[in-house]
Amino acid sequence: MMKKKMILVTSPPACGKTYISKQLAKRLKHVVYLDKDTLIPLTNRVFAAAGEEINRSSDFFKKNIRDYEYEVIVDLGLEALDYDDIVLINAPFTREIRSESFLADFQKKLSAKGAVLNVIWVVTDKEICHQRMIARNSVRDTWKLEHWDEYIGTQDFSIPEPLKKLEGGHDLLLFYNSSDEEYQKSMAEILPKLEMES
Repeated sequence: MMKKKMILVTSPPACGKTYISKQLAKRLKHVVYLDKDTLIPLTNRVFAAAGEEINRSSDFFKKNIRDYEYEVIVDLGLEALDYDDIVLINAPFTREIRSESFLADFQKKLSAKGAVLNVIWVVTDKEICHQRMIARNSVRDTWKLEHWDEYIGTQDFSIPEPLKKLEGGHDLLLFYNSSDEEYQKSMAEILPKLEMES
């Protein structure tokens, strides 16, 4: 019997998380796919109700919305593990995966469900991310693109140190995605690892 697992597909924005996540979810069996961006319409109503401009880099967002989006998507994922074997969450988790305490607490919650943690960190060149953000033409990126140098300076593209501590029990998988060749190679290497019984 396969051990339950939670897969987090993470990276800074526009690295290709959503495409990779959906392709992995289509190929895996018994998987629940969750995307934090599904919460954006609700978040935009919070901005509107507060009379704030929609700016996901603003202090208002960071104080009143950001952490709650993560809390909701993680709680949905933990609940889904009661009903299926694999949950794949597509979200940046930029702060959380650099926090050893968050990862330790998360693993405790997963362990209580009989589940293990796999983290996929998407490695993509910054300029490729810039081009992809322009191409996807999403309202959530308007401020970022208008203030690109300021925004990109706040993003950490380095592999999070806590994820390298495999003795903590979470497997780190690097998915290289700056070209189609990299994507194809990473998909061929990572999919079998996710399909293995833990």
